[in-house]
This record gives sequence, structure tokens and C-alpha cells, in this order.
Amino acid sequence: MNRRGVMTVLGGAAVTWPLTVRAQQPAMPVIGFLDPRSPDASADIRRAFQQGLKEAGYVERENVTIEYRWADNHIDRLPELAAELVHRQVAVIAASGGPPAALAAKAASKSIPVVFGIGQDPIRLGLVASLARPSGNLTGVSFFNTELTGKRLAFLRELVPGAVRVAVLLNPTSAVNAETILRDVDATAGALGVQIQVFNASTSREIDEAFKALMRERPDALFVGSDSFFSSRRIQLVNLTARHSLATSFAQREFADVGGLMTYGTNLADTFRQMGIYTGRILKGAKPADLPVMQSTKFELVINAQTARLLEIAVPSSLLAIADEVIE
Repeated sequence: MNRRGVMTVLGGAAVTWPLTVRAQQPAMPVIGFLDPRSPDASADIRRAFQQGLKEAGYVERENVTIEYRWADNHIDRLPELAAELVHRQVAVIAASGGPPAALAAKAASKSIPVVFGIGQDPIRLGLVASLARPSGNLTGVSFFNTELTGKRLAFLRELVPGAVRVAVLLNPTSAVNAETILRDVDATAGALGVQIQVFNASTSREIDEAFKALMRERPDALFVGSDSFFSSRRIQLVNLTARHSLATSFAQREFADVGGLMTYGTNLADTFRQMGIYTGRILKGAKPADLPVMQSTKFELVINAQTARLLEIAVPSSLLAIADEVIE
């Protein structure tokens, strides 16, 4: 073999050897992440989910790939986005942000495992047969925020004891969620001697319009329903309640962090961390049917004392004594 021939063979080896090595490396598993919100509005949730995955042994871009699908608050797009993830042949779908995402994932595939995060009863929604033994391809975390509705309304009345007329803001496009909240509010309102008036909003513009209508009625307080869309618009909502000096109760502590008066609900960061852990366990071979639906146990009452002072509200010592956090 002449010198040129030797160089050609060696050169060929130099080109083909890395390709052979790459071909032998196993492909990373792919997770589909389905959410009705926008990426910017869900940054904290995404980090909590990734933390749970890390605890289960998976790190994005190192040994797992995540395909994100965001509906940008257009709930009607969720079925299409879920179908995209099924076509992508993901190993598991993490459906966050409430019933619409979970139901869309369930309808899209009967075989791909689905890990949901919802605030309602998954049995009532038809997602699982039971909490202990889901039996199908779905499992997840239920943080029962809507189940806390009555207690949150009672806390609001305790904070504003003179409140008789309470406005309730709901997102009508998330019909199941809105109906559940309204049912629980009605059940508690009578016992508290509170009159309820419902206002609806499903876009940023509709929130502004709802507040115009709401302030014409001049309610004594506002109760904002637990909803992923409202969570994504929390700064807008908190600014409007401040502008109109309206005592308001929210479901997630993230509202209090940006100036909301009072929140009572589940620690959502912990919820999505648990979703990440379950997703990792499924990647390792666990079956959804064998993973009981987890129920959140961390409920937080957070009061923003600075906002209370601006609204000239004297927070009762009874609430201060039981609050998990008072933001000064």
C-alpha cells in the first residue's frame, strides 16, 4: 500500500469512528410537558418539575429530553398539542395546569403514561378509577385547591368581617373548574351570611372589563377562583385590586409574593416537584396504575401585611396566629 493509500484509510477511520460511537449511544427518553399557560408565566412551575426529575435521577439535556407544549392560555389548543406529543412518541406526558390538560392527554392516548397535576378530584373527573389504584395510564398529584374554597372564603370574611357582598371572579373557559368553585362558594356563602356575585374573564382584556363592571357594583371584597390562567395574570390582578383598594383573596402564595392581600392554598412548587418525581419513576419502569394518586398535604395561609396596611385593614390576631407566613 502506498503512502497516499495509507492516508486515505486513516482519514476514513478518523471520519467514521466517531459516527460509530455516536450510533451506539442509547437515545435519551423524551418527556412531553403539556400546559395551558405560557412559558414565561410557568417558569417557577417548570423549575419545580425539573427539581423533582433531578431527585428521580434525570436532568434535562443530560439524560432526558423534554418537549414543551404551551397553549398560551388558549385551552382549546390543548387537544391538538397533546396529539403532537403522541405523534412525537414521547415516553410520558406531564399534564399540568388543571383538568383541561389532563383530559386532553387522556383523550390523546390510552397507552402513553400521563402524570397530571390538578386541583380537583380526579375520580370525579374520570381520570382514574380510584386514588389508591388508578388502573389506567394516568396518575399524578391532586392538590384539591377547589376543595379548599369554602375555607378560603371563611378566611376572607374573617379578614374583612363587614363583608356582605363578595364578588367572585371565574374563568368560564375552564368550565369544570369554574363550576366546582361556584358550587363550593355557594355552599359556604349561606352559612357566612354572604351574598355572591359572579364575574367572568378568560383573557387579559376580559379581566380589565370584569373589573370595570365589578367596581360599578362596589362589592365589599373579591374572591378570585383558583385557575391556571389567573395565576399567569397574577401581576395584572394584584395591580387592579390595589388600584381599586379592594380586599381580595387568592389561591396561590405567588399572588401574595407580588402584593396580593391574602392567599390560602396548596404549595404549588411542592406539587410540581412531586409530578417530576413520579415522571422519573415512570421513566425507570413504574406503571401509572401502580402509582397511587398523591394528595398534597402542604396548605399555606399567607398574609401580606404591607398590603393590609395600604388598604387600612387590621388583620385579626386570630389569622396572624395561624398564618404560615406574614409578609412585611
